[in-house]
Amino acid sequence: MKNYNYILGISIMAATLFSCGNDNGKADGYGNFEATEITISAENNGKLMQFDVSEGNKLKKEQFIGYIDTIPLALKREQLVVSKAVISSKSKGVLSQINVLNAKLKTANTNKTRTENLIKDNAGTQKQLDDVSGEINVIKNQIRSVEIQNAPVVNELKSIDVQLKQIDDQIQKSKIINPINGIVLTKYAEPNEITAFGKPLYKIADLNTMKLRVYVSEIQLANIKIGQEVTVIIDDAVTMKSYKGSISWMASEAEFTPKIIQTKEERVALVYALKIDVKNDGSLKIGMPAEMWVSNE
Repeated sequence: MKNYNYILGISIMAATLFSCGNDNGKADGYGNFEATEITISAENNGKLMQFDVSEGNKLKKEQFIGYIDTIPLALKREQLVVSKAVISSKSKGVLSQINVLNAKLKTANTNKTRTENLIKDNAGTQKQLDDVSGEINVIKNQIRSVEIQNAPVVNELKSIDVQLKQIDDQIQKSKIINPINGIVLTKYAEPNEITAFGKPLYKIADLNTMKLRVYVSEIQLANIKIGQEVTVIIDDAVTMKSYKGSISWMASEAEFTPKIIQTKEERVALVYALKIDVKNDGSLKIGMPAEMWVSNE
């Protein structure tokens, strides 16, 4: 009899502690765990030459996953390089003319400065200065004329440079680089398949910190704030398992209670969504139901 009373007393104390701050013995919110899922898609067209991904794999940020065939791009790049070399050889004669004219212009400017100094010392004439100035104008006109003739060649070279940059960018995007630390949830492609720009390759999510989305009433908002620590409880194999969580987000507008987690009578009520960050020990899964308990102490 004494043992029975002892066990009963312990049970009552545990129930009291478990429901602290909650007079009705019910959780303050119910919801399901979520994670930010990212779908990685192909950024180029071609054959998947290498794709080292399996569902359940733990990948690191910036990890090399595989690549799409780049042989056509490499051949096109080589062709552009050859074209650029041919065009450059044609323009060398014109460019050499500009160099010669620039050298003459430099000499003429020197002569002009010297003549101006002579005039100041009354050792030169205005005609000498006018002759040098006229020579400078002639050289400048010759340079402009040569540049106009060479403009199509220069523009063509610039166009090839732009095309080369585009191909280099496409070759870089042919590499499949994992963007975040996480676990592969779904795999959509296999090696040696033909893929296309924008086609999904795999889906990944960071499951180290899970987010529990719950809904609370307007009355409950008075006791809830962002950054507040709460208790999150899930059904374990034998008993209930609790975690510490922190409220990271709160909806600014109310919405109707989701039908999947509330009774028919409660569906007409307006509620606010919350997100709670919970450190995952490996037991928490996407879609798993859980309860939120808020301490009123």
